[in-house]
Amino acid sequence: MAEESLNITEIWTQTISRIRGKVSDSDYSSWFSRLRFDGEKNGCVTLNVPSAFFRDGFESKYRALVESTLTEISGKPMTVKLVIKKETEGSRNSAAAPAAKEAADKAMQPRQVREKKNSSDCQLNPAYTFDSFVPGENSNFAYSAAMAIAKNPGSVYNPCLLYGGVGLGKTHLLQSIGNYIQQNSNIKIMYVTTENFTNDFIQSINDKTQSQFQKKYRKVSVLLMDDIQFLQKKEGIQSELFNTFNDLYDTGRQIVFTSDRPVEELRDISDRLRSRFERGLCIDIQPPDYETRIAILKAKCAEKNFTISSDVLEYIAKNISSNVRALESCITKLIAYSTLLNKDISLETAKEQLKQIINSNNDTSGITIDFIIRSTAAYFNVSPFDIKGKSRGQSIIIPRQIAMYLCRTLTDYSTNEIASEFGGKNHTTVIYYVQKVSSLIQAEDADTINTVTKLTNLIKQENKRN
Repeated sequence: MAEESLNITEIWTQTISRIRGKVSDSDYSSWFSRLRFDGEKNGCVTLNVPSAFFRDGFESKYRALVESTLTEISGKPMTVKLVIKKETEGSRNSAAAPAAKEAADKAMQPRQVREKKNSSDCQLNPAYTFDSFVPGENSNFAYSAAMAIAKNPGSVYNPCLLYGGVGLGKTHLLQSIGNYIQQNSNIKIMYVTTENFTNDFIQSINDKTQSQFQKKYRKVSVLLMDDIQFLQKKEGIQSELFNTFNDLYDTGRQIVFTSDRPVEELRDISDRLRSRFERGLCIDIQPPDYETRIAILKAKCAEKNFTISSDVLEYIAKNISSNVRALESCITKLIAYSTLLNKDISLETAKEQLKQIINSNNDTSGITIDFIIRSTAAYFNVSPFDIKGKSRGQSIIIPRQIAMYLCRTLTDYSTNEIASEFGGKNHTTVIYYVQKVSSLIQAEDADTINTVTKLTNLIKQENKRN
């Protein structure tokens, strides 16, 4: 029954207090503590949220709970409107919802004390957890290592580098480590992108606050740094990170990095810093196989509480092979299309709606024959000259066949043009080699399929970077 003569602020106060008794400490800290009550009009309560990601996550997890609780307390139908309004330091600490804060503090003071003990100077994405990560053959090693680090930071696999192409889950695992530690211990962690680390360093120089910068990054127990490939050609930043690394490592504190490529492929990195990256465990995250892609798609549908037919999921999994983010984008778009237009998702509808995402993911524009030859040579550890030459040794002939096949499937060049780039060979040689590789793939030769798939993904990813 509704409380009599409650104004909207009191209704919101009771709502947030009641909800806090129903959700876990970590969920309240991650989601409800960042809501900002911003008034009510015609039964619609406006809540400010810090980002589109936060809005979407809150929509699926807690919107229904908030609306039902508001309705129960007020005694009339109440809805919620989520408005993105970026947080500032002042807004985080201001009395934007003073009554709600006061009520929650009184109701759950012991919980709040425990939360404050777990100190973190970073904004971790609450959706990036081990539970929401779908491991497969491509990522089991990385997943297991990340979990081991999270459970016992500083004791095993220190430092650790996770590397792989765009959208394969490196950031997800990195932040899962942070979220797990944050929820299960009191140690201080820091998640930061290399870009933000760089910006902080530059700002500290401008403000003459280098000592504060160093304290910020050297007083943590766990440092999680994303995208170290952006350290290339930045000597000052590399020097600062080198010193930070030594300070943390020498005192047994955990360091985890991610990169879009192996350490040996990072250019313009000082040898002393490179040696630090190579000192610990380096793990390659590969694109997911077909079965893992299907599992990821099903998990995303379950997370959104939405059903999509198996033929549509299979279509997506077959057409997007190298990017988990693209898989998620497909699911998000289909759900939005179905929800907003109240239409079922047929296979034909999916093909039409996902055309742009799939074409973009499979874009091979800009890939040249020379680029494919050099990439294939590097993969097989032979020289481009040998691939284009006359040698018929087994160690050369297989890379040559694969390179010709990739040139034919990833570019629009004719067999004559490809033959010319391969040392002036006859176009019939190209046709023969392409057909040979194709027949091995059709015969489900595992080695050929794995090699072609990996090289295709590597070439596409490197082409996007360039």
